[in-house]
Amino acid sequence: MTLATSRRRLLAAVGAGTATALAGCSDGGGGDPTYEDGEIDADGEGRSVEELIAAEGVAITSPHQSATALEAIELREHEFVLEDGYLGSTVQGVVENTGDPIDIAEVRVRVYDDAGDYLGWYLARAGDLDGGERWSFTVVVLQAPTAIASYDIAALGTPS
Repeated sequence: MTLATSRRRLLAAVGAGTATALAGCSDGGGGDPTYEDGEIDADGEGRSVEELIAAEGVAITSPHQSATALEAIELREHEFVLEDGYLGSTVQGVVENTGDPIDIAEVRVRVYDDAGDYLGWYLARAGDLDGGERWSFTVVVLQAPTAIASYDIAALGTPS
């Protein structure tokens, strides 16, 4: 195990513990989320000052306090996508609710640099996801694509 991998695992554990502490106890919760790794294969310029201000206005950086790991929330696909304009660095994909209705679905993305150092986390959130319904999400990441080497991602929810 490399130093960067060890550092990433430590930071991931601390981040998951913090999220769990913030979440508290919720009915139907499954505990800590499971994160999947994601690759970044994009070169591009960072945002202009104006674009960064706009991106900061739509980026979500605080988790919903009652969101927790749920078996019914399944991450179907995800990828890093470099969008034009203020959106810039994003992670996009699809989440499916395979169970009972969910009040809130949330996707959490943690980003890392090429040394494996944690840079921050970003989220997307949707409400009222019925059983069998899919949600196409876009998570806005504030770092420039050249600063990010990898990400990991988890889907969570709040049962009805």
